[in-house]
Amino acid sequence: MGDLDEGRSLLEDGAEYELFSAVDRSSFIFRYKSEKMTANLTGDDAARFRGDYEELKGRFPEWTADQLLAQLWDQGGYSWLAQEDQ
Repeated sequence: MGDLDEGRSLLEDGAEYELFSAVDRSSFIFRYKSEKMTANLTGDDAARFRGDYEELKGRFPEWTADQLLAQLWDQGGYSWLAQEDQ
């Protein structure tokens, strides 16, 4: 995703999913690469995501990026916030 704003960093990168964050973690860009879908998480959605992400990361530190992000995408309901990439 080459058009990211400055001030974003890559948190997770797997074969299927990737996750970018604002430096202060106030917003996230959550991508499902193979389906070409992106959820731009801001405000309350970003705050909820940050909590869910940190909880799963802490509970399952051995999970790969794809395992962790697939869980959040499917079970966390973040797929509902995604739109097709342009």
